[in-house]
Amino acid sequence: MSLGFTGWSQGLTNSIQATNLPPAPRRPNIILILADDLGYGDLGCYGQARIKTPNLDQMAAGGMRFTQFYAGSTVCAPSRCSLMTGLHTGHAYIRGNANQALRPDDVTLGKMLKEGGFRSGLIGKWGLGNENTTGVPQRQGFEEFLGYLDQTHAHDYYTDRLWRYDFRTPYDGPMVFPENGAGRKGSYTHDLFTKAALNFIKINKPDIHNKYRPFFLFLSYTIPHANNEEGRASGNGMQVPTDAPYSSEPWPQTEKNKAAMITRLDGDVGRVLSLLKELKIDENTLVIFTSDNGPHKEGGVDPKFLESSGKLRGIKRDLYEGGIRVPLIVQWPKRVKPGQVSDHLGAFWDIMPTFADVAGLKTPKGIDGISFLPVLRGQAQTNQHEFLYWEFHEGGFKQAARMGDWKAVRLKPNAPLELYNLKNDLSEKENVADQNPAILEKFEGYFKTARSESSDWPVKGPESEVDPKAPPAAAPGKQPAKS
Repeated sequence: MSLGFTGWSQGLTNSIQATNLPPAPRRPNIILILADDLGYGDLGCYGQARIKTPNLDQMAAGGMRFTQFYAGSTVCAPSRCSLMTGLHTGHAYIRGNANQALRPDDVTLGKMLKEGGFRSGLIGKWGLGNENTTGVPQRQGFEEFLGYLDQTHAHDYYTDRLWRYDFRTPYDGPMVFPENGAGRKGSYTHDLFTKAALNFIKINKPDIHNKYRPFFLFLSYTIPHANNEEGRASGNGMQVPTDAPYSSEPWPQTEKNKAAMITRLDGDVGRVLSLLKELKIDENTLVIFTSDNGPHKEGGVDPKFLESSGKLRGIKRDLYEGGIRVPLIVQWPKRVKPGQVSDHLGAFWDIMPTFADVAGLKTPKGIDGISFLPVLRGQAQTNQHEFLYWEFHEGGFKQAARMGDWKAVRLKPNAPLELYNLKNDLSEKENVADQNPAILEKFEGYFKTARSESSDWPVKGPESEVDPKAPPAAAPGKQPAKS
């Protein structure tokens, strides 16, 4: 069965010439790999002792590992909106998991790089606009797409259909997998995404046939997110074809499955990196690996069992460090020196301006991000954030900000701030608000000015423990409920 990203080499040269986009000789390719609900402590290079992640560990050893990098939010949709638009959740259009779609005038990574001459592809989970909306990937700069539009649909690793868009055909619609569905488990979607990614790289390898036009691949995996619906039905929502290499471990089955999912993810990242080397384009390809938020407590797993947050407090849906601090690993041979560990303070909204600098493009105006390309080059980062900001709307309005070593959290409107010194208290155990009135005053100012008002995301108290904007649970492929 074709995966949508295979067999497209015929007519490739003519289709590229027809676009009349400027060639970009020897500009680097860019691959952004995003895990889903992978915790700061889930990888060996970040302290994980029981889950095997040799490829990502080697990627870190051969490149740069960031220790103080943050997701856009503590749940899926707003985090991905921040990643795509360069805006933090005080300014982003999508600030929570709800039925919203990116708008026609939103500037995204896909649009920026496509208009800058890159062949742009998205494989995996989107979550920023369902079918028949302005938010679908092809309206946000992606020329090729295979995956899930809807974030609830993305819970199902054995779905009977994915969405596909191909600008060359152009095909736009569902792609059916009859071996799945109605209790059948044939094609595992994570494996399909890896196959599609490898094909995309092979077909779009910059060479004389496409005038060295570079590519941008957003490989948005769903591992290790749980199938929440399956978890409620059976108690085990961690879907994976096999629990190897953990089959003999005396662990709960859900924990074996979770570990197996992460090791499977690691192996497929390794396959992507190996292909780049085989094609001799690894030295001219920037690869970034990260996660959209902290680890979940869903599908029957307990994030404490495998210490998925490491030493950090909190998990997904928390604004404490465990909910928003994520792994970030960068590989770019001969551009990024191997074995580097950076404590640079950055967040998802910095990726857009960084990619703009890497591609030699103008940074879009009005964004919150700051390029960290100097850090990658081993140079002094003279332009730094005064502070980082997050807001979250499930169960009421919450805020958090980071300023240097200081972190402030507000759990509901007008509540006293909690204050932590992360240099001395990484686990956020000691609230030192009373001892630091001057620091508190600064944070109060940030919380008042960092956000723009949004009629879709007003400041509300803790009226319920679920997102008040989230619609009822829907069938796969329909409107999302919760990530």
